[in-house]
This record gives sequence, C-alpha cells and structure tokens, in this order.
Amino acid sequence: MFTTGDMAVYPAHGVGRIQAIETQSIGGIDQSFYVMKILDNDMTIMIPTTNSDNVGLRAIISSAEVDKVIEILKDRDIKISSQTWNRRYRDYMEKIKTGSVYEVAVVLRDLFILRVDKELSYGERKMMDTAKSLLVKELSLAQEIDEEKIEKQIEELFH
Repeated sequence: MFTTGDMAVYPAHGVGRIQAIETQSIGGIDQSFYVMKILDNDMTIMIPTTNSDNVGLRAIISSAEVDKVIEILKDRDIKISSQTWNRRYRDYMEKIKTGSVYEVAVVLRDLFILRVDKELSYGERKMMDTAKSLLVKELSLAQEIDEEKIEKQIEELFH
C-alpha cells in the first residue's frame, strides 16, 4: 500500500509521486485508484489499488539495494547474445517493462558494452537513454544524491 506523497516506480514509465488515492465508480462498482504523476514527463496515470502488484508498481529501492545495481553495471563477465538487433531490442524492452531496477541495469550495461564493439541502432540508442534515465532517477532518490552525480558515476563505470 502507498499513501499520498509516496514515491513509487511504475514499469517503463519510471519514478512518480502518488498524488492522491481516489475512488471512482466504474460500472456501478466503486474502485480505488492511485493517482500518480510521473516525474520525467509530468504524465498522470491512474492505477487500480487492487491491481498495483500485477502491474509492477513498487517502492523505490533502498540505499542497500543500490550496491547490487552497481555490481550489475560493473559486471563485465557476460556474453552479449549475437542475435539480430531487433530480437535483442525486443528482449531488452521486455526487461525494461518488468519494472525491475536490476533488469534495467542489465539492459544499460549490455548496451554500453555492445556500443564498444559496434554502432548501436537508433532504437538501441533510444533504449539506452531510457534505461539510463530510469536508473539515474531511482538511484538518485534512493541515495538522496543529485541526478547529475549519479549519471556521472554511471558514465565513469563504462570509460
């Protein structure tokens, strides 16, 4: 359960603030919704409170979990699959849609590593930006550090 003012992560959209919890009548049945404003784009979404687990709405990670994300980003002992870029793109998009900060970290790391060997497609570059943006926002809130510092730390891991 979230309360008004809580920060939460909504898969593929990123971090937002629960602005209200409203009840609306839909088909004669009262339903409770979280009204959430996404920080990156000011989009407002409504999420049924009874369905919030199913859609992956979750709390911001703890500062202790940040270390695990950094470990994923630092891991170079991985093999990037040699599948076509569009197949890889679909796999990465599925990972981002899970809403798991760890899956997003895997996508960002893999794309950074892939970029060393070959030029990324437009879609892959856009996905890399999305993954970085999602991670930066959440890590910044988890650690209470400026987003610019987090972004710099992530960039330095890959140079």
